[in-house]
Amino acid sequence: MQKKLPKSYMTDAEREELRAGGLPQNSIYMVEAEAASKANDSKTTWEWLAMAEYPAHALLHLRHQRGAQFIRDMGFSTKNADEEYGPDWLDKGVVIGGHHF
Repeated sequence: MQKKLPKSYMTDAEREELRAGGLPQNSIYMVEAEAASKANDSKTTWEWLAMAEYPAHALLHLRHQRGAQFIRDMGFSTKNADEEYGPDWLDKGVVIGGHHF
């Protein structure tokens, strides 16, 4: 299922220049988030950040900082963390090297 794109503070030309320059899609989402942040639109900043795919450890850190429900509410993809830690990691946490996260 494809997510609806958040409000953009960039022009189509700016976005196309990034694509033409070979910037990966995840990086374009980060630039969009930065533009929203500069416009003081924190909701849209998080919506752009939620568009990207993150490594499992980054999602684990986000859960620690913002909570499981935030990840769900914002629509972050948990595919990588589900594969790394199991499908219930978001609610139960994980143990790595004897430490509970």
